[in-house]
Amino acid sequence: MPLQLDTGKTSLEMFFKDYQIESLRYLWRIRPDGANSRAAWTNVNDSLQGSISRASVINYLNAMVDEGLLTYTERTGKGGHQRVYRIAFNEPEFKQHIAGLIIGKLLKEYPQETRKALSENR
Repeated sequence: MPLQLDTGKTSLEMFFKDYQIESLRYLWRIRPDGANSRAAWTNVNDSLQGSISRASVINYLNAMVDEGLLTYTERTGKGGHQRVYRIAFNEPEFKQHIAGLIIGKLLKEYPQETRKALSENR
């Protein structure tokens, strides 16, 4: 799941949808216990008073695992195997990681311009 930047928004909203942010916040709150997709999905819908599909939450959590922002362990439970998701970074570390991804990409694509912009914005 490549990050997409919306400069018209602020904070985590620049990169994530509301249900995705609520999933992250939930995992930060319950850290280090982690949660299965059902618990994350229930929390998202309770917090946002909405009807986000469980598949949307599962797909997001799995994409975040693929990006290295979440980890998981498997356990056997009702209905078979379940993933228990855990956040890999606390909130400040998470934001720093995202900033590093963005700056790293800019340095790769526009090295001189990015260095100049960074030095002028200090």
